[in-house]
Amino acid sequence: MIKTIKASFVECDVRERTLGLLDEGTFRELLGPIDEFESPHLEPQGIVPQSDDGVVVAKGKINKQPSLIISIESKFQGGGIGEVSGAKIAGALELALEECKRGAHIIPVLVFDTGGVRLQEANYGLLSIAEISAAIVALKHYVPVIGVVPGKVGAFGGMSITAGLCSAIIMTREGRLGLNGPEVIEQEAGIREFDSRNRPLIWGTIGGEQRTASGFADILVEDDKQKMKEAIISVMNGQTAGAPRTDQIRQYESLMDSIDPDQPLSPEKVRELWHQRKESCVNKNAPSKDERNVSGRGKVWFDLLRDDAPEIGDVPSVQVADGMIGEKKVRFIAVIPDPQNQFPRARKGEFGLLEGWSVAKYVQEAIKEDENSEKRAIIAIVDVPSQAYGYREELLGIHQACAAATAAYASARLNGHPVIAFIPGKAISGAFLSHGMQANRLIALRDDGVNVHVMSKQSVARITQRTLEELDAATREVPAMAYDIDSFEKLGALFSLVDHVEADHPKEEDRNIIYKEIEKAIEDIEIDQSKDLSVRLKTPLAASGRAASILVREKLSEQWS
Repeated sequence: MIKTIKASFVECDVRERTLGLLDEGTFRELLGPIDEFESPHLEPQGIVPQSDDGVVVAKGKINKQPSLIISIESKFQGGGIGEVSGAKIAGALELALEECKRGAHIIPVLVFDTGGVRLQEANYGLLSIAEISAAIVALKHYVPVIGVVPGKVGAFGGMSITAGLCSAIIMTREGRLGLNGPEVIEQEAGIREFDSRNRPLIWGTIGGEQRTASGFADILVEDDKQKMKEAIISVMNGQTAGAPRTDQIRQYESLMDSIDPDQPLSPEKVRELWHQRKESCVNKNAPSKDERNVSGRGKVWFDLLRDDAPEIGDVPSVQVADGMIGEKKVRFIAVIPDPQNQFPRARKGEFGLLEGWSVAKYVQEAIKEDENSEKRAIIAIVDVPSQAYGYREELLGIHQACAAATAAYASARLNGHPVIAFIPGKAISGAFLSHGMQANRLIALRDDGVNVHVMSKQSVARITQRTLEELDAATREVPAMAYDIDSFEKLGALFSLVDHVEADHPKEEDRNIIYKEIEKAIEDIEIDQSKDLSVRLKTPLAASGRAASILVREKLSEQWS
């Protein structure tokens, strides 16, 4: 018997992968190396840029179906997403969306090989990933958006959230899918929580076989070019069609409810629980404020802004209330510390499993309730120090919980709800992407305690192999690497930066200032009428702060047809 030698998809470089997926003779690259769109932020830091910034965007056909392939090159900066690479991905998806709106369907395929945000460009990547996520959520109303996680690096950080938004995910056994990389978990939570050198542990937790068996991926495919293309075609033909994972809130809540926090949790146990799950019909009772016994800016501002509106949340770490600002109905949502959280890594206000699915539930509830009536404004009160870093979090798919919250906020915006993020505290990493970054408008306090970034300084130093002093020096060259809100303002994404407000101990007059800012934001949304995030690229500060993001989109548009 003759044994056929397979053509590995994992071992291919980024263009070989793209050519292997597209029908022969249909490949047309947009903003390729000849266009020399390099990151302007790397050379000042002593890093050699790459002429395509590590992302290949190509139009062509798969099985004669018009397709868009976006493939990330892990060999350049670990596949990290910076301003140019992020704008290439987001801009291409936005153009595909416009084409779909005109009735000419084009199916996007994203090939993930990325560690997430490129830390040397920090908040540029954070903004880009929010825009990528927004485009995916909108596109899914027209065509399937297909995610492929083949191997080498995988899909981590904020890009794992975008993977969780896809209509279907195809993985090889070599692929890895998780919000937090093993090294970051070890840095943040210690080696006992996750040993980054233990390869069987890593693939047993976040590898392709485990992810497919435990409900976080749809198709496990052999490492073979043809098999990969066949899997993609099967999704195009609707063979994996079902309820989007981000909408399966009750099923995932049921999975969370079945976890005994006092018992060890293994990959095998998660598979078993996933296949045994039933829709959760449990009505949890929210504990009284005395039982919660927590503080923090998120909690303080939630209580102040809701005034006497009753709290309706059923998870202690996610507070929800329906109230009024002027004559406008609003729903306030805040994530706060919970010292008794079922998942210990989320007890200090981190955005974790319960938080993601709960936020998604209450945003989706508002969308459904307001379907035939006034669309209430949704106010995300943002004081989140990070996502939760932990073994259980990764095993139980924290990236998918974050994707559910992200999709819910984006869906609310697309359905006509004014979505406003008010930032009185920290807005860090995947937590901010999930709770705040999909808002129509961002409002922040000018205060030293208000920080925006992708990761703690210690973890950034470890991953980029720099000292803390070297990191501080880099922020002077690239403001997007800084943590302070004044530096973030320079990128042009804020609707307003509010002065003269007491952040820690606000009073009634401080509340009234924020009420007025929210009212201004709602009015601006109603005048503007756009339901996407494009406003962030149209502000005066964005013209300089995100010049590369704007230019990339312009050039992509020129080359599109």
